[in-house]
Amino acid sequence: MTVLITQPASSDAVLAQRLAELVALVLRLTPEEGIHESAIPGLVLIRGDQPTPPMQGLYKPSLCAIAQGRKEVRLGEERFFYDPLNYLVASVALPVSGQVIEASPERPYLSVRVDFEPAQIARLIADAGPIGVPGAGVARALYVACLDAPLLDALIRLVSLLETPRDIAMLAPLVQREILYRLLHSPQGRVLHEIAAADSQSHRIARAIDWLNENFDQPLRIDDLARSVNLSTSTLHHRFKAVTALSPLQYQKQLRLQEARRLMITEGLEASAASYRVGYESPSQFSREYSRLFGAPPLRDLARLRQA
Repeated sequence: MTVLITQPASSDAVLAQRLAELVALVLRLTPEEGIHESAIPGLVLIRGDQPTPPMQGLYKPSLCAIAQGRKEVRLGEERFFYDPLNYLVASVALPVSGQVIEASPERPYLSVRVDFEPAQIARLIADAGPIGVPGAGVARALYVACLDAPLLDALIRLVSLLETPRDIAMLAPLVQREILYRLLHSPQGRVLHEIAAADSQSHRIARAIDWLNENFDQPLRIDDLARSVNLSTSTLHHRFKAVTALSPLQYQKQLRLQEARRLMITEGLEASAASYRVGYESPSQFSREYSRLFGAPPLRDLARLRQA
């Protein structure tokens, strides 16, 4: 198993002070635990008062920054840790497992998520010009990087707008654009550049990912998918796994199982009905693969979730 983690940034009094400001700001705006959608489209605040078990979910293209606490995210067999000195970016939609590993009522886990679309990156590249970062092969679509003062300052200004709602419509798009600009010009900016560049193979993989998310309940024909994004079948397999750490079939399987779990929890469907809804033809195969991903068969898993 590969463990990926950046080295913490060196101690910096200004950065520490600004992080304290972000902590106070997010605490004011999240009076209780939970995921808090905000008045700014694409901005989400999250608070947790205790560590969590691993939770499966689909990460949208987004920047995730922690004001307080620590989190682990797993993509396939890879593990990513991040904290107030390190942020996480997903450049495409990815099925992952996330776990808050440091939180308490006295020092709750506090985080800020900024969602974005690859089209926003493409427009920024068109306006600002090439970023001048040379490519070095296909990069993983999920990465952790060290937080710097300019990016932190932009995040604080974006979240602060929630306390002056009259300014949101005019200023929030400008600050969000600045955040993307700083991500694009960071040492890992080529990851976002490759996904957004229309003539790149990574962009074609992003199109394949979009198709899978829209049609996960349909039979997957790899040759047809490769042809639709103008790649050979072997190149699709190789590049898809390089970007997502999963094969297209593994990616589709995780989407199906996560959606089936959601249907059972929110709509009360029985396991067999949920399995057919997401594209499975064999309930026994569904149960085996569900147990492999979530650690228990559907009925036991749902009972455990309800008890929790």
